[in-house]
Amino acid sequence: MDSVTVPNPQASAEVWNSLKQAIAHSSGFQRWLSEKQASVVVEQPTDLDACVTAYLRQALETLAY
Repeated sequence: MDSVTVPNPQASAEVWNSLKQAIAHSSGFQRWLSEKQASVVVEQPTDLDACVTAYLRQALETLAY
């Protein structure tokens, strides 16, 4: 029988925070953020978590297209 691994919430949060910081320091994210800040956007995420999530969502939508 296969064993089931239960994710550790603390470890998952640590991985997400590390990944979020790495993405936030990437040139692609910096360019995307500067473009977003330069355009007139009514609803613009302000916290890092929301910005990285929006960036990843847009990147995946672009790749899926």
